[in-house]
Amino acid sequence: MENIALIESFSEFKDDKFIDRVTLMSILEDVFRNALKKKFGSDDNFDIIINPDKGDLEIWRNRIVVGDGEVEDDNQEISLTAAQKIEPDFEVGEDVSEEVKLIDLGRRSILALRQNLISKIHEHDNTNIYKQFKELEGEIYTAEVHHIRHRAIIMLDDEGNEIILPKERQIPSDFFRKGENVRGVIESVELKGNKPSIIMSRTSPLFLEKLFESEIPEVFDGLITVKKVVRIPGEKAKVAVDSYDDRIDPVGACVGMKGSRIHGIVRELGNENIDVINYTNNLQLYITRALSPAKVTSIKINEETSRAEVMLRPEEVSKAIGRGGHNIRLAGQLTGFEIDVFREGVEEDVELTEFSDEIDSWIIEEFAKIGLDTAKSILEQEVSDLVKRTDLEEETVSEVVKILKSEFED
Repeated sequence: MENIALIESFSEFKDDKFIDRVTLMSILEDVFRNALKKKFGSDDNFDIIINPDKGDLEIWRNRIVVGDGEVEDDNQEISLTAAQKIEPDFEVGEDVSEEVKLIDLGRRSILALRQNLISKIHEHDNTNIYKQFKELEGEIYTAEVHHIRHRAIIMLDDEGNEIILPKERQIPSDFFRKGENVRGVIESVELKGNKPSIIMSRTSPLFLEKLFESEIPEVFDGLITVKKVVRIPGEKAKVAVDSYDDRIDPVGACVGMKGSRIHGIVRELGNENIDVINYTNNLQLYITRALSPAKVTSIKINEETSRAEVMLRPEEVSKAIGRGGHNIRLAGQLTGFEIDVFREGVEEDVELTEFSDEIDSWIIEEFAKIGLDTAKSILEQEVSDLVKRTDLEEETVSEVVKILKSEFED
């Protein structure tokens, strides 16, 4: 049988790709009808009978018998003489069904037909993979490192699906080897051409939230709710939690005895420092908790401008700001308020921008990044500490300190 190689491949596709019978039949018929359209111009008058389990294929062309010399469309009509060669008693006006062999389509058409079949199967697979992972967006997923590139890690799951972990979605301390299992959250799934692009992230706040769900039973069961998560990946994170059951201490349950519960999460995130705080609708209390470990003396809140003025003792200021300004930045993101820090008992201070005629603006911006925007906030720090916390040279920092000191000495 001239079509045996093509027919045998039906069962292979069905077994390899786990395609259900109905879908396979539909794909096969679609492929053959496209081939018939190219060969005969139309497929409307063809019947296709396929049994992929047995490898049977029959194609029948239906035409109307017309008088000799009256054929206008070879595909739709057959002359009386030609019809009577098939069956001697055919008459004008009757329908003739004639089997079309694959060999009649031509060798080139058969090769194209097989390639089209493979393409349709792959397209079907890709659509299914897209739908499968689209439903997994925002969920934790594990895959194995297959290939390490400069800008991304290419991973494969147990079913051979490709997952991409871009460099910018990796925690700075992440270091993976080929064959290692990696956990992350499925951040996005898109179809690029006909191929699904599955992007994983380990820097998303959602990854931390989902880790809480997977590692802390009370969160998984809904007894504790994660209200908001903010992160500087690999450095610091703040997580606001709440419970509708007064008998449950949400912070204690999440942290565990001596940090036992949160330790696994911290390790997964490259020793990211995680502050877990109790959520509250009381804005003053919420901002106070968000600035932990600093102890706040008093707060003035302007809800219209979403700004909060926080008064602290001088020794608490560096705690509120945190290393690299991380603590105050995350506190602002968590609460939705721009937080301005003021030192208790300091009556006279000068904004750093007032020195723009003596200090370059980019230097002022460097100090602002770590929450130091006044003269005294800088003078209270050690020069060595300022060098560590900024990208400034010691000579530059010393010159700034000298300028600021002369202002107050005058």
